[in-house]
Amino acid sequence: MVKFTKQFEGQLVPEWKEAFVDYWQLKKDIKKIRRDSTSSVSKPRQNGSLTNTLVSSMHKLPFFGNHCRDREFIHVHSKLGSTRSEGVLYETELLEQFDHTEAASAFFALLDLQLNKVNEFYRKKEKEFLDRGECLEKQLHILVELKTALKDQNKIIANSSHHDSKDEDSISGIISCDEESSRGMTDQDLQEEENLAEDLENYGVQFKDIPRSEELGKERPNMEGEQSFSHCISNCNEKKLKIRIPLTNPTRTFSYLLWEDLINQSSKKQNGHGRKVHINKTKLHHAEKMIRGALIELYKGLGYLKTYRNLNMLAFAKILKKFDKVTNKQVLPIYLKVVETSYFNSSNKITKLADEIEEIFMKQFTEDDRRKAMKYLKPTQREVSHVVTFFIGLFTGCFIAFFVGYVMMAHTTGTYGPQTNTIYMETVYPLLSMFSLLFLHFFLYGCNIFMWRKTRINYSFIFELSPTRELKYRDVFLICTMSMTVVVGVLFVHLSLMEKGYSYSQVELIPGVLLLAFLVLLLCPINIIYKSSRYRLLSVIRNIILSPLYKVVMLDFFMADQLCSQVPMLRDLEYVGCYYITGSYKTQDYRYCVHTKNYRDLAYAVSFLPYYWRAMQCARRWLDEGETGHLINLGKYVSAMLAAGAKVAYEKEKSVGWLCVVVVISSIATVYQLYWDFVKDWGLLQMNSKNPWLRNELILRKKFLYFFSMGLNVVLRLAWLQSVLHYKFGGIDYRLTGLFLAALEVIRRGQWNFYRLENEHLNNAGKFRAVKMVPLPFHEVDEQD
Repeated sequence: MVKFTKQFEGQLVPEWKEAFVDYWQLKKDIKKIRRDSTSSVSKPRQNGSLTNTLVSSMHKLPFFGNHCRDREFIHVHSKLGSTRSEGVLYETELLEQFDHTEAASAFFALLDLQLNKVNEFYRKKEKEFLDRGECLEKQLHILVELKTALKDQNKIIANSSHHDSKDEDSISGIISCDEESSRGMTDQDLQEEENLAEDLENYGVQFKDIPRSEELGKERPNMEGEQSFSHCISNCNEKKLKIRIPLTNPTRTFSYLLWEDLINQSSKKQNGHGRKVHINKTKLHHAEKMIRGALIELYKGLGYLKTYRNLNMLAFAKILKKFDKVTNKQVLPIYLKVVETSYFNSSNKITKLADEIEEIFMKQFTEDDRRKAMKYLKPTQREVSHVVTFFIGLFTGCFIAFFVGYVMMAHTTGTYGPQTNTIYMETVYPLLSMFSLLFLHFFLYGCNIFMWRKTRINYSFIFELSPTRELKYRDVFLICTMSMTVVVGVLFVHLSLMEKGYSYSQVELIPGVLLLAFLVLLLCPINIIYKSSRYRLLSVIRNIILSPLYKVVMLDFFMADQLCSQVPMLRDLEYVGCYYITGSYKTQDYRYCVHTKNYRDLAYAVSFLPYYWRAMQCARRWLDEGETGHLINLGKYVSAMLAAGAKVAYEKEKSVGWLCVVVVISSIATVYQLYWDFVKDWGLLQMNSKNPWLRNELILRKKFLYFFSMGLNVVLRLAWLQSVLHYKFGGIDYRLTGLFLAALEVIRRGQWNFYRLENEHLNNAGKFRAVKMVPLPFHEVDEQD
């Protein structure tokens, strides 16, 4: 049977952990009472101990026991708090002396504190969700009215013989108080305008041009500075509604710029008499998606609040039962009655709101299909199959067998020894190196997922992953073992064929076909081998490549950081691609992609690209959020690009001057990066922390792990010294040395990932942020005439 402590810790909302009952401290207080009781029993009994023993024994008899249960050992007083958010505060008074009154008083003082804390947090979150629900109700009302008006407008256009096809699927309105503006209009045009006004009469709106940049909505003050599609809908009550669709991708950005230009041209043609603006079906569709996403997040938050209520109620019952068992007093019925009538357990507002959301979602988004609605509102996680575990073991065994065979054959033929096969090392080895680094990184990501789940770090929420489609750590391990089995198996066959006397021209296509097969599988549109995850990866890579144009989210810049540690893998990919695309494999002319100027420059550009992409993401975040810290972070990646450029120049010149430049710039960049790793990304080295040189909140219990990780990060950050010192490890080929150093950087990134998400999770927990705040499309703004 699972202990309640583990059940409690496993089911609580991680970001709200500090707001839950401190069950662990209450257990410590009870253990203290038990220890004191044990020590008092072991002491010599004083005068009157026989009487006390007789009285306590009589209380255990049925007749006296009932009388004991009817007695009240405590009385819980309630009083109004000083602020409205506190509500009713509870304070317990001990009516009878306990064996250890001080310890019991401390226990009930802490218990009262926890009950008041739970009530206050529940009241605060309930108000937040109720306000959000009210706002979403207004948003949905506006959306329904606009969709109805759009439908009616399409009927008018369909019945009209004089209309432009460009006006279909849009609502249009004329703003004008000048009576002369209606002159020259035909009766049919006037009738269409009257019909449109009648359609919108209940809503009382007119459509204006795009608002000025200083006009801000009330609903999302935290999104100031974010660019968006904007339209204004104003009514006769001097209120104005602004439609904002965030510019999260290039299509919306360019559409917004084109739309603004068309509006300006239209306003010039009409000479200020009125402006005609369309709210088309596409923009309403975007608004509908935003509102639907906001409803789903709100429903998730209500579910978390229900869990919060139930777990806390259970925790109070469990801890009071333990107290009764230790003290032989019946306080459970008395205090639990107070808990049951307290605000967090008696309020049913969130239950009503959740039922309303279900009904609204069914009606508006799933055509009264409850099962479909609940798939959106309560997505079920994929069950872990034991078949996955079986295949992980199977492919691990196959990989080890192929790898041992490959190493033995390579050793026998001297492939990696002092007398290396140059053609093999220049043409096939880069492919093995590329796949090794890629799937080592993927394997470490699986280890990260395992540790995040074990330490209750909510990585799914941070990365905004779908619970029905996200990869579990077993899935990641299966992909790694299966892929490396295929890679090593194919290379084993390739090396075996070469040993049997097949010429290079006969077997040279095998590595290229292997790479092509992986690329085809990555792009395969058929729903096989984790299609949703593959396409999500492709979309993230697209966002990174076009990073200045896409709004940057956590998963995007996290992935871009991974690419910064995979520069050797990217250079191998560029070289292998050049080797096969240019047809060099036909003549085994591996020098062509190394010595040709254009391809050599491309290889250098590949070294810069990850840092450039990451710098552009910092620039975009600075434009969106306006925080100076993003500019400072941008400087870190600029310093990394300068260090990479200095190394490239040193490789060309091999002069003492360039060596000094490399050492100076690389040292500055390393110090810059280490500071950002420890202070910003990991949140460590806080001087005033209760944990010296760390931070106040730590997820790992053993503090030395943080210091060890910082030391390891420093050592692995200095791996660039090998590019300057050119130290040779015996007779090992320099390519193997390069692979080893590249693998060390991947390992450094793997441990960096854990602490980076730990810090992000603690930031969310510090703000009690457990659900995503989805931006809303319609914003009400006061307009002063």
